[in-house]
Amino acid sequence: MLYFRLDMNEIIATGHAMRCLSIADAARGMGEEVTFILADTHAVELIETRGHRAIVLQTDWRDMESELDAIAKVIEAEKIKTILVDSYQVTPEYLKSLRKMVKVAYLDDLNAFPYDVDMLICYANYYKKFAYEERYRDIKLCLGMTYAPLRNVFSNCDRKQIAKKADKLLLLSGGADALDILDRLLETIPKSDYERIDVICGVYYPKYELICDKYKKYPNVCIHRAVSDIEKYMKDADMAVSAGGSTLYELCAMGTPVISYAFVDNQLDNVIRFAQDNVIEYAGDARTEDVIANINRLLLKYREDKALREEKSKRMQCLVDGKGAIRLVEALKGL
Repeated sequence: MLYFRLDMNEIIATGHAMRCLSIADAARGMGEEVTFILADTHAVELIETRGHRAIVLQTDWRDMESELDAIAKVIEAEKIKTILVDSYQVTPEYLKSLRKMVKVAYLDDLNAFPYDVDMLICYANYYKKFAYEERYRDIKLCLGMTYAPLRNVFSNCDRKQIAKKADKLLLLSGGADALDILDRLLETIPKSDYERIDVICGVYYPKYELICDKYKKYPNVCIHRAVSDIEKYMKDADMAVSAGGSTLYELCAMGTPVISYAFVDNQLDNVIRFAQDNVIEYAGDARTEDVIANINRLLLKYREDKALREEKSKRMQCLVDGKGAIRLVEALKGL
C-alpha cells in the first residue's frame, strides 16, 4: 500500500491531485493499492471516482503543522511506512516531524527551502536551476521530464500526424481560470476560421453555463467541463492553447503543438524553459502582458505553417514519453 498526502479545492490548483492520481493509477496497474490522506473532503469524490481510497483528517489545509497529531494516529493505525507529500503548504518543521514517523517522498517544483526528506522528485523541465544533485547527496533524487507523472494513456502515443492547416483548436485553462482567459480568447478568435474549437473548462470554472449560452450560436464551438478523457481532445486537435503546468507535459507526449501562457508565479519557469528550448511558444504572463493579442498573433503564425508545427511536435515527443508515473512507483517502492 502506498500513501499520498495532498489537498485540492477552489484555491489549490487541481494539478497536485491530477499528477498524484496518475501515479496512483500506475501503482494499481503494478499491483499496488493507494490511499490518499486529505485535510478535508474536497478531493474525496474525484479520488473515489478513480477507484482509490481516501482518509480525511478534518484539519486546516492552510496549516499543515496543526495536523501532525492527527496524521500520526493515521500512520499508527494504518502501519504506514512511506508517504508521498505533494503540497505547497509544507513547512520545514512539518517535513522534519513527519520524517520521524515515516519515510517521506516530496514532489517539488519550487525549491522553497531545504527539504528534510528521503526522496525528492522534481520532473519540471527547469529542475537544473535548483542544483539538487549538489545539495542533496544522501537522498534519492528523481529529476527531469522522464519522471513526469502522466496517466497511462500518454505512455504509448503514436507520432503526431500534422495537418496541412490547423483547423481544429483546443483551448485549456486549468482549474478556475481566475483571469478569464477562456472567455476573452473566445471573444477575439476568428471562430469561423476553424472547423472546430474545443474548450475544456476546469472543475472550478465559475462561468461554464454563461459561456455555454454565450457561444451556443457557433456550432463549431464545443464547451466541456472537467472531462475525464482529455487525451482524446489533445489527439484530435491540430493546435492547442494552454496555461503552464502539467498539461504541457501531456501535450508534449501527444505531440500537439501548443501556445502557452502563465497566470501564476509557479508556471513561469515552466513556460519560459519550454520557450528557451524552442519546444513550446510562450505568449506571456497574463497578469502583466496582453496575452490575448499575443495568442491570436501566434495562432495566425502557426495555423498556416505545417513545417513549424511538425518541428515543434517532434521536439515535444522526444522530451516526454509518458512513462514517468511508472518510474515514480518503482522509486517509491524502493524506499
